[in-house]
Amino acid sequence: MNALVLMLIGLAMFAAGYLLYSKFLSAKIYRLDPAYSTPAHELSDGVDYVPTNKFVLWGHHFTSVAGAAPIVGPAVAVIWGWLPAFLWVTLGTVFFAGMHDLGALWASARNRGQSMGMLSGRYIGARGRNLFLVVIFLLLLMVVAAFAVVITNLLIASPSTVIPTWGAIAVAAVIGQMIYRWKMNLALTTVIGVVALYALILVGDRYPVELPDPILGLSPAAFWIIALFVYAGIASLLPVWVLLQPRDYINGVQLFIGLGILYGAVLLGMPSIVAPAFNDAVPAGTPSIVPLLFVTIACGAISGFHGMVSSGTTAKQLDKESDARFVGYFGAVGEGLLALGAIIAATAGFQTLADWEAVYTAFNEGGVGAFVTGGGEIVNQGLGIPTSLSATILATMAVLFAATTMDTGVRLLRFVVQEAGEVVGVRIKNGLGTAITLAVSLALTFSAGADGSGGMRIWPLFGTTNQLLAALTLSILAVMLLRKRRNPWPALIPLAFVFVMSFYAAIVQLEGLWDDRDWLLLVIDVVIIIAALWVAFEAVIAMNRARNAPPEPEDADAFVGTDSRD
Repeated sequence: MNALVLMLIGLAMFAAGYLLYSKFLSAKIYRLDPAYSTPAHELSDGVDYVPTNKFVLWGHHFTSVAGAAPIVGPAVAVIWGWLPAFLWVTLGTVFFAGMHDLGALWASARNRGQSMGMLSGRYIGARGRNLFLVVIFLLLLMVVAAFAVVITNLLIASPSTVIPTWGAIAVAAVIGQMIYRWKMNLALTTVIGVVALYALILVGDRYPVELPDPILGLSPAAFWIIALFVYAGIASLLPVWVLLQPRDYINGVQLFIGLGILYGAVLLGMPSIVAPAFNDAVPAGTPSIVPLLFVTIACGAISGFHGMVSSGTTAKQLDKESDARFVGYFGAVGEGLLALGAIIAATAGFQTLADWEAVYTAFNEGGVGAFVTGGGEIVNQGLGIPTSLSATILATMAVLFAATTMDTGVRLLRFVVQEAGEVVGVRIKNGLGTAITLAVSLALTFSAGADGSGGMRIWPLFGTTNQLLAALTLSILAVMLLRKRRNPWPALIPLAFVFVMSFYAAIVQLEGLWDDRDWLLLVIDVVIIIAALWVAFEAVIAMNRARNAPPEPEDADAFVGTDSRD
């Protein structure tokens, strides 16, 4: 099959989802009101609560939710064949992820920008809130620790990405000044930022940076990990407009251009997909496609982490409630586009089926390496860009996606620490919250040695935890819609599917951990399963109570709750 056909079908489905389904959700289900005063205005503090242009905010949201997962997951999942991965990415994005992300953003904006963990206290109950916070904390810890390792591995394996990765920070700082201090035209600012980033990519490709071993008494891996956490800690304390917003925005634009390059190469080169639609000859040890497909591709379809970003940082910057459609739903579409590109790169970037099979020799093979190598080959053949530069562009995309997610993850984890403090009656300042976040994250990352491999210690639980969290977020949305006497089925249908598949996967994973005698992960998995079941039980009770209660007035959710700012 020609990859161009797959690309066009996927693009058409995403376009239809945004133009039709997101319009229905915005008008009939969430009833977005452009006149509603959002938390960014009501609680504006110039640090976390900042009214933001919807295009800039979309850049922050898109790059924060994307990360490396929508590349890794689809590029691993094609081991079962390209068709199941394609269907889950496209249908999951249109009907599940867009609804979930837009809904989480709407729900938080209607409740002082509070996270889904705190909202669970209002809509499900105190016990559900406490357990929800446990699941959120574990998920965010997995993300920031693992992504630090992923970025480090990419910086070491692709030294040509070092200059553009760190240079992007300086570019973002200048962009922030241009937008907020100097009030420059956004289009001109965008052009300057993109040109600067691609100039850095050219420089990085020509002058790769490889660290000596040791450096300052540390291995290159340990040095990069510490540097990344120091940067993320500082970035999480700065006002969002100084670094987080402009970095994510300009990266989002640059990354969309990178996707445009990949898709343009498919259009001109029209490579053939060499992988099978359904792979009947999977390597020994490959788990069953059901339910593992639906947790292997988490980000790239629906993802609980998206709800944390929507309700953690994005809702605090929403200028108009009507902007949530573009920021939330189209942010999910952007990630779907990345996942679709990963599927194409990992199935059409090889000359023959034998070449593809030589890479996919076991489950969890492929991943970022298959995306960078396969995508680089497609870009080289379609556009004539040298393979080395093509690989640098795609590897830089992967690093910047992961880095922006790590930035946001550290800030979100600090929010969770502060919210947990509120639950027990302790007020935790930003600095102390960040210190606790960095201490726990670094302890996990280096728990298995100086190479930082501990950062991947609990990563195997990410997929199931992430999807269970998405189901729990959907349960909050369902309760809110039932309270308002609105149609809850757009939330209930994905809720039922995602909960069943992710819970099934957690049980399957539990059996594997028992067989492997991995007691740490076994205990964590049990905690996650119990917490998810308990919250689900509480959610069912809350839904039944909401269905039988009098309808809730439309303005009942306006600015209710505790302000968690300093």
